[in-house]
Amino acid sequence: MKMYINGEWVDRANTMPVFNPFDQSIIDTVPRATVADVDLAIASAVRGAKVMAKLPAYERYAILNRAAQLMTERMEDLGQTITREEGKVIAEGRGEAGRAIQTITLSSEEAKRLHGETVPLDGAPGVTSQFGFTIRVPVGVVAAIAPFNFPLNLVCHKVGPALAAGNAVVLKPAGDTPLSALKFTEILLEAGLPPEAIQCVTGSGAEIGDAITGDPRIRKITFTGSMEVGDRICRNAGIKKVTMELGSNSPLIVMSDADLEKVAAATVAGGFANAGQVCISTQRVFAERSIYADFLDALVAPTEAFVTGNPTDESIRMGPMIRESDAARVHDWIAEAVDQGARVVAGGDREGTLHAPTVIADAKPDMRISREELFGPAVAVSAFDDIDQAIAMANDSRFGLSAGIFTQNVDWAMRFAREVDSGNLHINSSPQWRADIMPYGGLKDSGMGKEGPGYAVQEMTELKMVVFHL
Repeated sequence: MKMYINGEWVDRANTMPVFNPFDQSIIDTVPRATVADVDLAIASAVRGAKVMAKLPAYERYAILNRAAQLMTERMEDLGQTITREEGKVIAEGRGEAGRAIQTITLSSEEAKRLHGETVPLDGAPGVTSQFGFTIRVPVGVVAAIAPFNFPLNLVCHKVGPALAAGNAVVLKPAGDTPLSALKFTEILLEAGLPPEAIQCVTGSGAEIGDAITGDPRIRKITFTGSMEVGDRICRNAGIKKVTMELGSNSPLIVMSDADLEKVAAATVAGGFANAGQVCISTQRVFAERSIYADFLDALVAPTEAFVTGNPTDESIRMGPMIRESDAARVHDWIAEAVDQGARVVAGGDREGTLHAPTVIADAKPDMRISREELFGPAVAVSAFDDIDQAIAMANDSRFGLSAGIFTQNVDWAMRFAREVDSGNLHINSSPQWRADIMPYGGLKDSGMGKEGPGYAVQEMTELKMVVFHL
């Protein structure tokens, strides 16, 4: 496919292959953009931002609404594209396409809701003849840098609110999974988006990322990815608004009063969806010591029930990881944990990019599988003695994106909600749950800012204060 910059679909002599993670076949190629291409795209987006700023809210709503309708008509193609380039099973590919439609629908509705408010200036001493109100205006050009693991929906979470707020967007999809973003760009243009309001620049983040994030014409960056890359972006960005959705090693606490079969089902669903390549994937599981052995037993059958293979096969429950090097890394971390005293109680095998869903028992807090973000299909289980220790173990991390607890005890649930350092807190669910309408974002090294269209549009606008001196 071609990339879209400066109001045109363009190719380049230097291209990048897009691989199918399951069999390593080449699906397509995309241009490898240069720094000069980035400059051209940003210059075009600056012009597009002026057009978008003058576009009435209803027109922005109508464009995004038409885009959602077109996505609905092409849902199967979008789902198949996601599965082919990213490797998630086809049910998850279709599910992501459906979620992306909802994200754009929500974004369209937010275009009509942007407003300011009156400010009671006479509440300040000595103010008697001033009338004040605020207005929200678009920031201008938004850089949207998306990850590979949700190549359509996370693109929509960035582009949808940005356009709803009246901005232009420079979209940089992941190098591994650019096809979904390019098809979405086609849909936006077909829906009537002004030609220079969207740029879709394909290429290597290592080669063009700094040129995008450091450019002063970019006024807002929204990024999803690793903490290390997020830190580099923030250091390079200069004075501009940023939203950082970064990594995690999400904890799940299992109290003694929990239904173990229900928890086991939630644990494997939250740990192995998309081969564990989810920012809020369940990674660290803490079970109360009195039910620890029974909980491990309950995990074995549902874990071994996962069938791995070709993700386009409707019977397969888990597909490959994005790259063989990532599957090898997961396997190495598991082996390292075993060397340090942990046990594999289910799974553990790897063949190429396919890594079996794996349960590790007796994980220790200083193990790499407990301290870092695994981003793969394994959960590490540890025992605790009481709610105080469980909360301390959950908080023993530099991350804080999502956490869960299973309990029927309201006091324990409220302590969890108040004391666990996490941006998303789930009671009687795994951490791996997200509704696209909710505010979504992390604490600590998991980032800053919120996604969810109703919240993202606030971060993609500037607030201006107007005072009439009467």
